[in-house]
Amino acid sequence: MKKTMLLFAILVIVLLLFALSYQLFKINPPFAEINNHVFRLEVAKTEKQQEIGLAKYKSIPLNFGMLFPFGKPGFYSFWMKNMKFPIDIIYIRNNRIVTIYKNVPCPKSVNGKLPIYQPVSAADTVLEINANLSQKYGFKVNQPVEINY
Repeated sequence: MKKTMLLFAILVIVLLLFALSYQLFKINPPFAEINNHVFRLEVAKTEKQQEIGLAKYKSIPLNFGMLFPFGKPGFYSFWMKNMKFPIDIIYIRNNRIVTIYKNVPCPKSVNGKLPIYQPVSAADTVLEINANLSQKYGFKVNQPVEINY
């Protein structure tokens, strides 16, 4: 009987340690949440990733976005070079929306001059999502954004 109780106690301790380590080390996928809408993210950390952005895709899922974390506020410029689908560009500072460009179109030609998009006030992060979702979901300037990456 004592052996059974000892084995049971050891099993309980092992399970508790496993559960605790799982909570401490579990990996949450990157996401952004605005107005109760959650977007799974790809994070563009390097200059090369930021330069290419979403242009490497023909389309993206509805609940997907690309995050550009810059670390410090600035007037970061974006363009639609090589993009194959329209997007919304959301500029964020201190986890609040500062500027939204809705339904930014793809370039009409490869050789044409591309418009440059910048925020109206300095931003430290940019989120790109499918076109028209900002309007559909009612995103507004100064709205909070929860970001986990």
